[in-house]
Amino acid sequence: MIPSRILVVEDDRIVARDIQQQLSRIGHVVVGITARGEDVMALAVQSQPDLVLMDVRLEGKLDGIDVAQQIHEAFRVPVIFLTAYADEETTRRARVTEPFGYLLKPFEDSQLRTTIEMALYKHAADRKLRQSERRYAVTLSSIGDAVIATDELLLVTYMNPVAELLTGWPVSEAIGRPLIEIFRIINEDTRQTVDNPAVKVLRTGVVVGLANHTMLVARDGREFPIDDCGSPIVDDGGAITGTVLVFRDISDRRQIDAALRNAQSELATVGQRLMLGELAATIAHEVTQPMSGVSLNCDAVLRMLEADIPDLEKVRSAIQRVDRDARRAVEICARIRDLFSRAGSTALAPVDLNDAIQEVVHLKRNEIRSAGVTLRMELGDDLPRPVGDRVQLQQVIVNLITNAIQAMSGAESTHGELLIRTEKTGDAEVQALFQDTGVGIEPSKIDQIFGAFYTTKVDGMGMGLWISRSIIEKHRGRLWAIVNTGPGLTIALTLPCRSSAAFVPST
Repeated sequence: MIPSRILVVEDDRIVARDIQQQLSRIGHVVVGITARGEDVMALAVQSQPDLVLMDVRLEGKLDGIDVAQQIHEAFRVPVIFLTAYADEETTRRARVTEPFGYLLKPFEDSQLRTTIEMALYKHAADRKLRQSERRYAVTLSSIGDAVIATDELLLVTYMNPVAELLTGWPVSEAIGRPLIEIFRIINEDTRQTVDNPAVKVLRTGVVVGLANHTMLVARDGREFPIDDCGSPIVDDGGAITGTVLVFRDISDRRQIDAALRNAQSELATVGQRLMLGELAATIAHEVTQPMSGVSLNCDAVLRMLEADIPDLEKVRSAIQRVDRDARRAVEICARIRDLFSRAGSTALAPVDLNDAIQEVVHLKRNEIRSAGVTLRMELGDDLPRPVGDRVQLQQVIVNLITNAIQAMSGAESTHGELLIRTEKTGDAEVQALFQDTGVGIEPSKIDQIFGAFYTTKVDGMGMGLWISRSIIEKHRGRLWAIVNTGPGLTIALTLPCRSSAAFVPST
């Protein structure tokens, strides 16, 4: 037993002294004694008792029940009634004050001890319960999600402030009303009423979520897209005694998702334009070389013809070089015309992957040679043809070859090798490998290189591989990296060759 501070309120002073002696014998401390009801509150404030023994009959205008009600409201200190009367009216009035015990005079030490211990134990348990309830009430009131609780009849028993805000129902009006009246939900597309998840929770006893495109209709007609889950409230015996709905307004999330999709689309468009720009720069470089040769040789011919005796053999040789360079320029222009005439068509078509690679290699030939890179091509025979956008696939090929060249320019070896291999990997799939002997990458970063803005180049944007993977995935293919056993890195791609219906072209 823990010693307690006890206030004795008894109109018979002799009985009060006897109670004080009894309490001392069982180990408690009496912090005050009074016979007048009007004096109890002041004495309680002064003595701060743990428990009050209260006689029903007191001196003054207030009886023990009136005083007990005041103590209950002001201090929530446990009260045990002491009385020689146990009539029905007295008992009824005493119950309203929520007493912690009731002792009929006269009583023994053992009765007093037991009643006090039970009262103090019950008071401690009630205090812990109230603290827990306050803690959970504060928690539910503070969270950003809306919470509605119901009983087993789906009548509202609790709403937090967020639920009040979203539904438009103040908790004072919502308590006791049917949930279906407070929590009105419809399908966003069909405008039909959606089954209330709490009904399914009661029926199945499991956590239930809402379907997508569910709208909450507030009391004033406002609508909010929400997601939601309902859970059962289960008692100690396993019976379902109610439900709890937790839901949130996802309007902001939808706006953010839409903005993110738009940003990704715009970023992809910018990236593809950058890749086309790189392709255009390569084309300009290839056309400039033969046209520069034409210009130089024409100047040489003019100088030779100005001589007193022109060396016709040298003139013929220079004109042959002009013809060769001009034919080379015409060939490049024909390839450009062919490439972009395909780009202007919106119709998808089977793509000869080997031919697409060879066209890009022709355009990048001088760049490959200038970088001191040896190119090996092992192009498979009779490859199935993926259906898609030829120019987009060539953008990918340009980017992969350019990356390989740049990776080898930073390698320790002064001579690099690029291997391009194509092969059939299944009944309806073709694969291309771009293997370089460049600087490579740490295995731990193998997946990072396909992220937007990830780059190892000082002036790089980190868009090439991200856009390339996006293009390949829109063709329902895969693009990934493999760390070589020797130096360098291999980029692999696969493309399905079943049907054009599976491909959604990018815009």
